[in-house]
Amino acid sequence: MEYFPAPLEKLTEQFARLPGIGGKSAQRLAFHVLNLPEEEAREFANAILDAKRSITLCPVCRNFTAGGLCPICASPKRDAALICVVADPRDVAAMERSREYRGRYHVLHGVISPMNHVGPDDLAIKPLLERVSQGGVEEVIMATNPDTEGEATAMYLARLLKPFGVKVTRLAYGIPVGGHLEFADDATLMRALEGRREL
Repeated sequence: MEYFPAPLEKLTEQFARLPGIGGKSAQRLAFHVLNLPEEEAREFANAILDAKRSITLCPVCRNFTAGGLCPICASPKRDAALICVVADPRDVAAMERSREYRGRYHVLHGVISPMNHVGPDDLAIKPLLERVSQGGVEEVIMATNPDTEGEATAMYLARLLKPFGVKVTRLAYGIPVGGHLEFADDATLMRALEGRREL
């Protein structure tokens, strides 16, 4: 038995399809949208449609852009000799929050995951190799997640980049700031020891 009109049920179903949104959250969002003044609801819908129509991939780094080069690739202040490879555009935002990285990026749009039927040909690897082959790149930082797929992707890319003679590094990881050694797992402790540096 349906408790609500079909259009409201359909709206709830659409919200529930979003990642991280369960049934109750989807229903709450649907009710919120339904209670918006018509002009605000139209702006919300138009923002979604406008983003779908106008957002493209940067021809250099494959990050999202509203046409042409992304702001990072277009900036003369960024170090073109340094490329940070990330799996997802959200990872660019995470790196930028640190305000420490001054190089450029390359977005793969995924990681190698045989379980999910994602192979190297499904990722933006070829454009990365083309960038490095043109010269001027001194270091490529692998900033994929420290999980099985992220590690496999980083190792695969490192092998492909070796013939170009560029320095390939991996983000350090280990004990988080504010963490306690007693709660760290063996793999985290091992990585922390491997990545130690002089004070």
